[in-house]
Amino acid sequence: MSFTTTILEWFKENGRALPWRETRDPYAIWLSEIILQQTRIEQGRPYWERFMKRWPTVEALANATEDEVLREWQGLGYYSRARNLHTAAQQIVECGGFPTTLEGIKALKGVGDYTAAAIGSIAFNLPAAVVDGNVYRVLARHYDIETPINTTEGKKEFTQLAQSLLPPQEASAFNQAMMDFGAIQCTPVSPRCEQCPLAESCVAFREGRIDILPVKQRTLKVKERQLTYIYIRCNGYTALHRRPAGDIWQGLYEPWLTDQVPQGAVLQRQRVKHVLTHRILYADFWLWETEERPQLPDDYFWIKEEEVGNYGVPRLIEILLESLNT
Repeated sequence: MSFTTTILEWFKENGRALPWRETRDPYAIWLSEIILQQTRIEQGRPYWERFMKRWPTVEALANATEDEVLREWQGLGYYSRARNLHTAAQQIVECGGFPTTLEGIKALKGVGDYTAAAIGSIAFNLPAAVVDGNVYRVLARHYDIETPINTTEGKKEFTQLAQSLLPPQEASAFNQAMMDFGAIQCTPVSPRCEQCPLAESCVAFREGRIDILPVKQRTLKVKERQLTYIYIRCNGYTALHRRPAGDIWQGLYEPWLTDQVPQGAVLQRQRVKHVLTHRILYADFWLWETEERPQLPDDYFWIKEEEVGNYGVPRLIEILLESLNT
């Protein structure tokens, strides 16, 4: 059997049962694709379910506030996805419905080539191949491709190959099969090569090169950053501010961020390490109990402590706040 036929046959027997695969509703499919960017399925699935329950239509999501969307997104990270999701929902409503072409889907905020191909093929069976980490890995190993996947040349080569293998009438099934095959069979570590239906034709398996493919060019420089947070407790109130545009966690909330620890503050958590894609954060967390509200920068505001949970915060802040109750 050909590569394509083998993949499709494998998918019929081994494809994952996922709720967004039980519908052709482009809103539900688009929502799943945005949530699953940079997120494992087991982590993203409950978020998808909560979003669908709270905002079952794109119109409902478009009418939500950004704060509401960010609060529901809390814990998923990469918060620009949530802001883009909200903006795109408003775009869709303004256009009168979900776009049905690749160009229209790619015009949505936060949607690139991969996401557009996934939505277009699954929702509308458009003949566009998806190329994600799973697809790169399967193709690199099977065809023994050493071109780095994070280069312009690599992206072009793998996209052309995936497109040439795509059966136009079965685009939805093939794309989902490739994603599942990489996630279940051709995994990054300890792939199930001995039980793989492509073992006989897989060059990397035959030549013992599984562990070195796909190739990725090292370009990322990770920066470190030190943060000091002061949680102010003043007669049942505390102070927060919303992070501005142009920095990490845009639109989310945090306690007082300062370099000066006030006298009388008590250390709650020391040197919490928080790893992001492009940087490593080290944060100290202090509790300052005072009877008088201190003078803070103008962008801070006071709320009742019991209302802190109503504000969307980054995962790091969530971790720090948990120490207040321990």
